[in-house]
Amino acid sequence: MVDLDSEVPPLPPRYRFRDLLLGDQGWQSDDRVQVEFYMNENTFKERLKLFFIKNQRSSLRIRLFNFSLKLLSCFLYIVRVLLDDPTQGLGCKELNRSCSSQNYTPGTIDWSPIIWVNRSLPLWGLQVSVAVISLFETLLLSYLSYKGNIWEQILRIPFLLEIINAVPFIITIFWPVLRNLFIPVFLNCWLAKHALENMINDLHRAIQRTQSAMFNQVLILISTLLCLIFTCICGIQHLERAGNRLTLFDSLYFCIVTFSTVGFGDVTPKIWPSKLLVVIMICVALVVLPIQFEQLAYLWMERQKSGGNYSRYRAQTEKHVVLCVSSLKIDLLMDFLNEFYAHPRLQDYYVVILCPTEMDAQVRRVLQIPMWSQRVIYLQGSALKDQDLLRAKMDNAEACFILSSRCEVDRTAADHQTILRAWAVKDFAPNCPLYVQILKPENKFHIKFADHVVCEEEFKYAMLALNCICPATSTLITLLVHTSRGHTAPWEAFRQLTGTKQTLNRESQQSPEQWQKMYGRCSGNEVYHINLEESTFFAEYEGKSFTYASFHAHKKFGVCLIGVRKEDNKNILLNPGPRYIMSSTDICFYINITKEENSAFKKQEKHRKNHESKLSYHGASRLPVHSIIASMGTVAIDLQDTGCRGASGATLALPAQGGREGRRPSIAPVLEVADSSSLPTCDLLSDQSEDETTPSDEEGSAGFEYAKGYPPYSPYIGSSPTFCHLLHEKVPFCCLRLDKGCQHNYYEDAKAYGFKNKLIIVAAETAGNGLYNFIVPLRAYYRPKKELNPIVLLLDNPPDMHFLDAICWFPMVYYMVGSIDNLDDLLRCGVTFAANMVVVDKESTMSAEEDYMADAKTIVNVQTLFRLFSSLSIITELTHPANMRFMQFRAKDCYSLALSKLEKKEREKGSNLAFMFRLPFAAGRVFSISMLDTLLYQSFVKDYMISITRLLLGLDTTPGSGFLCSMKITEEDLWIRTYARLYQKLCSSTGDIPIGVYRTESQKLTTSESQISISVEDWEDTKDTKEQFSSRGNHRNSTSSDQSDHPLLRRKSMQWARRLSRRAPRHSAKTAEKINQQRMNLYRRSERQELAELVKNRMKHLGLSPAGYDEMNDHQNTLSYILINPSPDTRLELNDIVYLIRPDPLTYVPNAGPSRKNSFCNTVGQDTREETQL
Repeated sequence: MVDLDSEVPPLPPRYRFRDLLLGDQGWQSDDRVQVEFYMNENTFKERLKLFFIKNQRSSLRIRLFNFSLKLLSCFLYIVRVLLDDPTQGLGCKELNRSCSSQNYTPGTIDWSPIIWVNRSLPLWGLQVSVAVISLFETLLLSYLSYKGNIWEQILRIPFLLEIINAVPFIITIFWPVLRNLFIPVFLNCWLAKHALENMINDLHRAIQRTQSAMFNQVLILISTLLCLIFTCICGIQHLERAGNRLTLFDSLYFCIVTFSTVGFGDVTPKIWPSKLLVVIMICVALVVLPIQFEQLAYLWMERQKSGGNYSRYRAQTEKHVVLCVSSLKIDLLMDFLNEFYAHPRLQDYYVVILCPTEMDAQVRRVLQIPMWSQRVIYLQGSALKDQDLLRAKMDNAEACFILSSRCEVDRTAADHQTILRAWAVKDFAPNCPLYVQILKPENKFHIKFADHVVCEEEFKYAMLALNCICPATSTLITLLVHTSRGHTAPWEAFRQLTGTKQTLNRESQQSPEQWQKMYGRCSGNEVYHINLEESTFFAEYEGKSFTYASFHAHKKFGVCLIGVRKEDNKNILLNPGPRYIMSSTDICFYINITKEENSAFKKQEKHRKNHESKLSYHGASRLPVHSIIASMGTVAIDLQDTGCRGASGATLALPAQGGREGRRPSIAPVLEVADSSSLPTCDLLSDQSEDETTPSDEEGSAGFEYAKGYPPYSPYIGSSPTFCHLLHEKVPFCCLRLDKGCQHNYYEDAKAYGFKNKLIIVAAETAGNGLYNFIVPLRAYYRPKKELNPIVLLLDNPPDMHFLDAICWFPMVYYMVGSIDNLDDLLRCGVTFAANMVVVDKESTMSAEEDYMADAKTIVNVQTLFRLFSSLSIITELTHPANMRFMQFRAKDCYSLALSKLEKKEREKGSNLAFMFRLPFAAGRVFSISMLDTLLYQSFVKDYMISITRLLLGLDTTPGSGFLCSMKITEEDLWIRTYARLYQKLCSSTGDIPIGVYRTESQKLTTSESQISISVEDWEDTKDTKEQFSSRGNHRNSTSSDQSDHPLLRRKSMQWARRLSRRAPRHSAKTAEKINQQRMNLYRRSERQELAELVKNRMKHLGLSPAGYDEMNDHQNTLSYILINPSPDTRLELNDIVYLIRPDPLTYVPNAGPSRKNSFCNTVGQDTREETQL
């Protein structure tokens, strides 16, 4: 074998320098050959082609030079025309022709002024030089672009024009006699147009500009029009040298008048060549210009569809945000625009919409409104393309909102599209803040890098869960995160400040309904923030406890302090409790009508007259009017011991009476600094409370014991750990099935379990991971054990094993495969003794052909439940908020029709919450997840809103932060009397912060289905008055009784019908309408009795006892609504439910949490722990 090392000598260390400069003698005896590689052929022709054609920058310079030559030749022609005098007849002497002026007979033409011109020697020299250079360049480019067909090069129009304009000048060099021969140099304008088009193309290639079609077409159209006019001007002027001898300006005037179809006729061609030229030019214009306009119109339409570009200059001088969506619907667009532009400091922002689909007709009409056309720009494109992101100037955007399409059947696929959009935007513009909406919670961890994320199913199920224990939580959250923009009007002492949030519309203030005024006024409250040391509300409470600051700020200014955030900590603490001491650097979060910066402060008189203070509490139903900032009534703060509320926290202890008998009960003061001896010291982690030491029957029979700890298994990555009530051992999967017995129990329906508390039933299509967030808030550790409601999941499809692994650790959680369409399934899952029925919108119905029909099946099913089980509290989720008007629909109910008219007026005024006065929404019976879209939009201005909402819903748990709960005002609690005294009582005893009231009132001035008031005095003789009165009383009593005989009712309704038909002409239409409605109510009552018989028969057929079915106990004659942060002197009423933010109980047990957690975790298997950590 040959030694390669001896054959190949090592390379010299500096062989490159030696080879290039000095050479290397060692290479002469070497067999190796140095090879140079070129990107193009290393020939002279190829180098010329690279310089003149292929290279964009050098080619651009050549074309720019060529364009300048053509313009120069046209300019020299104009100079020659201005210096020429057709009467001199130059050029004729050389050919021995008579050129003297003479009179011609009609029809004869003197051709000499047309053939010969006066061209001075310097001008001739310049034109010849330009012609020689142009011809040489043309021949060179033709040679370089030659591809084998010589005729293709010769017969090109630019080549022929170049020959016509350049060759005659070169001939005059060798034949001086022809120096004054006319040459149509003005035709170089067409060559200049051709050079300009090529130059623009090279320019766009050089700067990498791709969106240039519209610009090119406009340029071509303008240049074509100019060339036509210039050619016509020069041609008419030259031909008319033998006629009218027009100047260039006269020719320009004639062409403009002719091409504009005006035709004054004061300047006209005299000879037939001029007339022929005009005809030819008009024909050419009629052919060429329409083609150009058609192409321009097509490109313009395509540009309108795609939206064009967002100007780079505008992006650098103005602020804009980008909205990325899969498909843009008019409801989504208006919700975004109304909420985004509701804030005064965002009025100058532009909104750039980036959507891959074409703009539909409704969106187009809206964007043509001047209010939006100047601020909203629609771009058709994809966020996955850098070109489209560049069009939207994403790198200069203030924020990017990426929304998922909730109308897709495959919501996971919709999330995948959203994730890719978020990745693409983050890759293109890393510094642009991202606001992302995701549908499925299991996909949330893919976009953790986003600045703000809202997971729809997390919020939806958590809100539905809290609705079951804190009524109308969905309405409370919706009102807090919305910015109302209704038209306001001065209302006595209540007035709005310019530029602040508009809260009340004029219709609600003019409404005769008192509840609408109260509900509408309080719905304007929002969450704001301010630094404590800069605040007038809270600056004086520095160094004092949180509860002290919250109570006195509400008493003095009417604002509700709900949370704080330390300067060096990003976590927000809701009601950290009386032990928290306010610092000057704290950020305070409070609920108020408007933010402090937009508030005016008016000093009130310290001493009020006694009769004025009495008037402010006159009557339980009369609410006095207050200004935004007002000093409220006095509150007795005599020192007195108060009892600490137990774990259930349902009552307010009445203090022992002291002093004289007529004195009202006193409330202990709220201390500036909490006394540790007066704080509750209940260990919520131990099982020493009465409700936990006494197990329920079902617990004892099953042998289950509860513990508190973190769920050992989570169905998806990214769920926040929550301390919950758990079982020491997980339940076998067979025992989770409610309607089928197993070897562990033999129960086959909910009645057999003998639950002490009423059920919470959730009707859903599938057991998605988001349903886990429904269970966690209902099993949170701060919920009293004896108040836990059994949860039954009524699923259309069986759940998978991963979901069962997650729920088998929670007590009293069951599932059943069935549908709300089936009455038997409803009865088996215990609907007759359920506290709440939660109906979740089905994903399979979201892709209806008509958008608003996506809720049709859900609405009809809920209406059926409403008719069959009128006493059942049904909580429904809808896709479209506009469909709320169909919930509990009653076509003949006058009150519902009046609310419908009110909603229409609110919508006409541009209100964002036109449906807020609908009774189901006000009562928290229905909500749409799309209403929470504004939470993401509002976080652009209030970056803390998502965190606060998650804390309120229990999705996040921060150590030291409180939780949302409620308490009911009973007869024993009415001694409190006012909201201010309740605020003081709670702050001084338990440290709770009230934020609102849920009030239920009887529906007045209306006739509902349950109110049957029969007035037949007008139809009977006076002798039967007593009998009719007693009969009317019996019928009124029958509404609350189960002993009604519907054949009797039917017989009486027939009698009333005959009386109406016999005597109706005697009475007014209003009275007849009233009687018709009463007849309809009686008919419906008999219909309900028939439905009750149907339900009872099905229960007997299934072997269920119908004893618990109360078919006549409905609550349709009541209305409920929310008062957010009501005024301090609002009177409390019986059955009011107060929303509370209760301090975290773990803050009072500093060392119990970890030990309890460890003790519980030791009972869980090692495999489960490892899977949970993963």
